[in-house]
Amino acid sequence: MQESSAVWKVLLLLALMLLFTLLAMGVWALCFGGNQSVNSLKVMQMLQTVGTFILPCLASAYIWSEKPWTWLSMDKKVGWKEGLAVFVLILVASPAVNLLASWNEKMVLPDFLSGLEELMKSQEEAAAALTEQFIRADNVWVLLYNLLLMALLPALSEETLFRGTLQQMMYKGTSSISTSNNSPNTKQHVAVWVSAILFSAIHFQFYGFVPRMLLGVLFGYLLLWSGSLWLPILAHFTNNAMAVILYNIYYMQGKNVDEIDALGTGDTLWLGILSIILTALGVYLIRKLLRLKQEGEIHKLLDEGGIDSAE
Repeated sequence: MQESSAVWKVLLLLALMLLFTLLAMGVWALCFGGNQSVNSLKVMQMLQTVGTFILPCLASAYIWSEKPWTWLSMDKKVGWKEGLAVFVLILVASPAVNLLASWNEKMVLPDFLSGLEELMKSQEEAAAALTEQFIRADNVWVLLYNLLLMALLPALSEETLFRGTLQQMMYKGTSSISTSNNSPNTKQHVAVWVSAILFSAIHFQFYGFVPRMLLGVLFGYLLLWSGSLWLPILAHFTNNAMAVILYNIYYMQGKNVDEIDALGTGDTLWLGILSIILTALGVYLIRKLLRLKQEGEIHKLLDEGGIDSAE
């Protein structure tokens, strides 16, 4: 019965995603008439982001639960300590992500899939060229617009879908995430990894699949450990915003923007390895910080209820 309910939830979510995507594309077509300029495509991406990810998840949550914000784990605030810790972690992890991406790029498919490999390469090159057009900013207002389009909206939309909806759907049904101090169970671990794989796969970038998947795993555990979707949203936003800002700093200074992705590889391989070590340490410390916070919240609730925590 529970499995049947989960299937219907997935079907409903997919139907709503299709419906809102069609509505978003219809609005774009009415406003721009199929214009393929960069500004027009930016608006299309914004509408698609809202229509394909955010609105279907919000609508589903309202249908599935009387407390939709609780269902999505968006009702719990994030403290400045854990927020700052996650912000620093993402900055520290950047060279490690670059190193993993460089290793991922060296992956070669079997000979019988060579045609598929060439197709993926050409698609990724075309996507990279379009992204460069999107990301470039000639003034501060365009930069802020790009941060909204390529950092804030993706963080909100993708985390709401993959972590707030799909991940929790796999292990909690219609209940909100537990913030108990117990270690995650097998079902929760599987949900984190499956949602991370889907998160990476939907970007259709084979040569960046591994680092993006591992970032998705990190985002998933941040939700699992904290009980708040805002923490993975912050991590996701920081990652994307850093890429947008660094690109434009290099672009405005006339530097080679490829140097950004090379940090932590080649001559700076030592930095990539150090980044992996520091990132692992940072994840451990954040887990410990979140556990201590949860213990404090539990003791506070017990004290307010007049219950002896030693019982």
